[in-house]
Amino acid sequence: MPGAEEKKRMRRRNRAFLSGTVTADPQYSHTAHGELFFLFRIAVIRRSGTTDEVNVIISGRRLSSSETKIRPGARVKVSGQIRTCNERTDRRTHLRVFLFCLQIRPDGGTPDENSVFLDGFVCRPPVRRISPLGREICDLLLAVNRAYGKSDYIPCIAWGNDARYASSFSVGDRVHLHGRFQSRQYGKKNSRGECEIHVSYEVSAAAVEKDTFR
Repeated sequence: MPGAEEKKRMRRRNRAFLSGTVTADPQYSHTAHGELFFLFRIAVIRRSGTTDEVNVIISGRRLSSSETKIRPGARVKVSGQIRTCNERTDRRTHLRVFLFCLQIRPDGGTPDENSVFLDGFVCRPPVRRISPLGREICDLLLAVNRAYGKSDYIPCIAWGNDARYASSFSVGDRVHLHGRFQSRQYGKKNSRGECEIHVSYEVSAAAVEKDTFR
């Protein structure tokens, strides 16, 4: 079992800081190891004016002990980790991506913040492609280790020069990434040929670097 120092070291591999506006009341999400967990959403405005509305999971214990009022319209600061889990719906497995809250407090009117720092390993070959608007993109899946032998498999996306650089990575490479936790809508045709709008969640890289000192 990892000690306190090991837990701190592993926590530094996955850090996320968000400040924004709560858009929905907390709703029951799931129960794990006898503890209740709840989900709420935060809207974070980018410098471009686009809004990311992302999911936050908070434990019932933290929710009940917090002096911060989590309700629509409330301004909050949340720090935690990007976490993932597989969720099975409609006979399909869906990767659920969310911010796991470790600390929450009121936001005193500062600008919206959305910063994510990841230290993980490439766990499938990068996919380089061109967006409908002609931008170079590279999709990465990073495995970020946490305590007790578990890992989070976090979808990430790099752009432009970073996309070309990331496309050269190999499975097993260690990568340091700084970016933001974002939501993105996309269209997908169903079995009837109709276009359905879906929302994906990922970390958009502002800087990405391969660790060459392994």
